[in-house]
Amino acid sequence: MSEPKTATPTPAGDTYKGWVFKWTNYIKGYQRRWFVLSNGLLSYYRTQAEMGHTCRGTINLATATITVDDACNFVISNGGAQTYHLKASCEVERQRWITALELAKAKAARLLIESDDSGDDFSHLSTSAPSRQGGSGGGSHNSEVQSALRTLGSKVEDLSTCNDLISKHGSALQRSLSELDSLRLTGEAGDKIRQVTERATLFRITSNAMINACRDFLALAQAHSKRWQKALQAEREQRVRLEETLEQLAKQHNHLERAFRGAAGQASATADNKSAVGTAKGEASDEDDDNEFFDAVEEAPEFITVPADPHFHKRSSSNASGFNSEMCSDDQSLSEEPLAMNPESPSQDLLPLKKRRTRIPDKPNYSLNLWSIMKNCIGKELSKIPMPVNFNEPISMLQRLSEDLEYHELLDKATKCHSSLEQMCYVAAFSVSSYSTTVHRTGKPFNPLLGETFELDRRRESGYRSLCEQVSHHPPAAAHHAISDRGWILRQEITVASKFRGKYLSIMPLGTIHAIFNKGNNHYTWKKVTTTVHNIIVGKLWIDQSGEIDVVNHTTGDRCHLKFAPYSYFSRDVARKVTGVVMDKDGKAHYVLSGTWDEKMEFSRVMQSSRGGENGSEGKQKTVYQTLKAREVWRRNPLPDGAETMYYFTSLALTLNEPEETVAPTDSRRRPDQRLMEDGRWDEANGEKQRLEEKQRIARREREREALSQRASGHSDEAVDEDSLTDPSLKSAPHDLYKALWFERCQDRITGEQVHIYKGGYWEAKERGDWDGSPDIF
Repeated sequence: MSEPKTATPTPAGDTYKGWVFKWTNYIKGYQRRWFVLSNGLLSYYRTQAEMGHTCRGTINLATATITVDDACNFVISNGGAQTYHLKASCEVERQRWITALELAKAKAARLLIESDDSGDDFSHLSTSAPSRQGGSGGGSHNSEVQSALRTLGSKVEDLSTCNDLISKHGSALQRSLSELDSLRLTGEAGDKIRQVTERATLFRITSNAMINACRDFLALAQAHSKRWQKALQAEREQRVRLEETLEQLAKQHNHLERAFRGAAGQASATADNKSAVGTAKGEASDEDDDNEFFDAVEEAPEFITVPADPHFHKRSSSNASGFNSEMCSDDQSLSEEPLAMNPESPSQDLLPLKKRRTRIPDKPNYSLNLWSIMKNCIGKELSKIPMPVNFNEPISMLQRLSEDLEYHELLDKATKCHSSLEQMCYVAAFSVSSYSTTVHRTGKPFNPLLGETFELDRRRESGYRSLCEQVSHHPPAAAHHAISDRGWILRQEITVASKFRGKYLSIMPLGTIHAIFNKGNNHYTWKKVTTTVHNIIVGKLWIDQSGEIDVVNHTTGDRCHLKFAPYSYFSRDVARKVTGVVMDKDGKAHYVLSGTWDEKMEFSRVMQSSRGGENGSEGKQKTVYQTLKAREVWRRNPLPDGAETMYYFTSLALTLNEPEETVAPTDSRRRPDQRLMEDGRWDEANGEKQRLEEKQRIARREREREALSQRASGHSDEAVDEDSLTDPSLKSAPHDLYKALWFERCQDRITGEQVHIYKGGYWEAKERGDWDGSPDIF
């Protein structure tokens, strides 16, 4: 591409454009960009072809500063938000740009001051007439009108300036002509001088008349602009009302169509085999028709989704059986309407709900020499390193595990689903939702003491209650069991492995999460992805999630493969992106999920899939899915006010450490170092933390001595040998035969792993107030 030659700008010029080198970053350095100066705005594009559709950046010169670095470099800044470091091809070209920019800046500043009053006349229109295109249509139209008026005013001002120059130079010309006339020249020369004088006078009068006419035109346009705006406003409001009416009609039509399809599906279910075969043929012929497909709306590493043919929504009664009856039931249960709660759930006593707290003491601002502590931790297991509470948040790992129930409504809705495939969408969204609470949570939870528990009783408010217990100390493992009156059980045993790598910290949860539904006896399992905390030593801490999750329904064989894309500086995708596909046991895709783990997830029903997309990074063809319109399945709850001073806790997290009298003596709420830290007494909390850890070490050594004495006496040889064969953890620690209080160790029948399963008794002990079996750990 040859570089176009641009003319030297003149003071009256309104537009100047050309190629300039712009600083991008330290990797790419200066890159050539196409800059356009017009109406006081400096915009740039990657190529001239982008001018019609993609602007890469714009600076308003009215408030910008222009500085010159050297012979070819210059800088344009608008006060810190935007700064362009530019370099011209030569000094002459740089001077042309500086001249054009200075003239445009002076003119833009003058117009900005003069248009303040006129701009206020139309400011109310931007809020009184929101556009159907995101609410910005009225404002953009007003900007066009004001821009046109400013342009007219600018032209009249230019003409007025020319008028002053004409008057000045005309007067000088007439003086010169008068001096010539005073020479009393006769004959032909005198006649010529008088003729030139008359023509000069006529020219000045004509010029003044033209300037006055232009000024009158501007005054007339300003006088009638309000009336024009009122007429346009009335037309715009009428259009908005019409669009809203059409939208309501479309929704009513959609509901009627669904009801019709449902009735047709029920009728077709009673048809004989012959009619069913005919329906299948008619359905296949519809699918073979020419379909109108559109451009991809989203591209994921493995697949591409495109909107499906509208004919999928408009099946007639003659071919509404089979596939359409299934789609109807799915769409009804996955509609935008909220699913009703289980009417068969036991009714709770009509007692006022407990008012939970909405604030905790603000986080103190304590300074800490981070490097002096972390330099000796590189490559070590983080759970074995004594850390001060300065790195913590006033919450234990058991409470963080209970935060997975923040969006328990997804499991409530999953119990209402008619098919396991749509139920899988809610379970997959639930597996993603647990990470939304971590986006700003850079603090480390307290490592639970062995035997520590945490209960979360929300049966009256939300129909569920859960119990966590620390069942192992090395490796640290916590067992969690939650049960809901609405027909689901959630259980997990999580072991956290972490490694400090200098610049970042990797946290790798090990263990399987189980979700079991009473209806249909569907049993789902999945594992957690890796969490990475960046900028441990220098910079602002930030958290990323990366890896893959396979949500498997062991009852039906359905599977959902979710991929958490790691953050990349060079990626064009949305940050924190998650994509997934729900497939049946035969590998056929039924739903596509997409979204971000910190904001929301959407699902789309797959109507048709095919190979033939662009080649992926490994040379494999991507799968193209034609889908129905995406619908939102989950969205993150907003943080409470002042969350930045309360460790970025959610509304649920703020209530987890709230004192309760009836909980077990081993409950995390009773942990003294955690309570002191929450109250802002960090020095005392550090001392209390060391005391508790030393007490735990003494208890461990006591158990080891007791186990050794039992083995020496020969009373438990057989038991120890048997446990060592079935319990791998006992092989590494044969002298510590600790057993959990509320959970028992067994082999999971689904995964084959050695896990701790809730054996019951906790809630009954709470009702009796009998905690005699609880150990003294605090």
